[in-house]
Amino acid sequence: MSVEAERDFVEHMKWDEVARRIAAGTAAILPIGAGAKQHGFHLPLNTDRVQAEFLAAQLARRIDALVWPTLTYGHYPAFAEYAGSTSLSAPVFEAVVAEIASQILGHGCRALLVLDTGISTRASVERALARLGAGKAVHLQIHDGPRYRRAIAELARQGQGSHADEIETSLMLAIAPELVEMSHAEASPMIAQVMPGPLTPTDRASPNYSRSGSFGDPTLATLEKGNALLAAMVDDLNEQAAAFLARLAHPATSARGAAS
Repeated sequence: MSVEAERDFVEHMKWDEVARRIAAGTAAILPIGAGAKQHGFHLPLNTDRVQAEFLAAQLARRIDALVWPTLTYGHYPAFAEYAGSTSLSAPVFEAVVAEIASQILGHGCRALLVLDTGISTRASVERALARLGAGKAVHLQIHDGPRYRRAIAELARQGQGSHADEIETSLMLAIAPELVEMSHAEASPMIAQVMPGPLTPTDRASPNYSRSGSFGDPTLATLEKGNALLAAMVDDLNEQAAAFLARLAHPATSARGAAS
């Protein structure tokens, strides 16, 4: 991480610096990205964390925000059978997110943006933020932005996938190419379900068997695809964040716009 990016991460700051930024109206970002979740033979277990912190740094520079330490444990039951992968139960994860978010807002941050790179974590994060009330926190939709979805439709060549696949591997080639070992990339067998249940590296009779842990075809990944996908994702995130902060700053105007 660059020195410029570190200035927005509270773990690199003194507490009085954080207090001054909060008093000046800086928003907060809480990245959520697994530090121990298998990503095939070609990507490290902290792939989600790498993505979450890169995206948080990009967003913080655009909207003036402080970034809290990444929550690296979450609800990832689909990968528990692969060595090193660690998953919390949904209720425990929800409680952790709610408690951290409450304390961040309790310091006086005007808004909290939760930047979550997971899929199985979505429902728990939504429930956790709903418990806070007051409407000062938002769950950013990393994978659902219109630019990003269009980019996937235009670039993806794999028949199916959603994990350590063509798309995620391309993103990692753009974010941290030194962590990607393309010579070890291995496509998963065709899995009947669009969103499979828990993957398995051992049960060859299972419809969710994946020797490598990938779901999709990472061998199709390229840096060019990654750059295009990443640019679309960052633009989507910035638009979501800016719109949310504008609604908080001008609630009456936002309400009139919604009514019309």
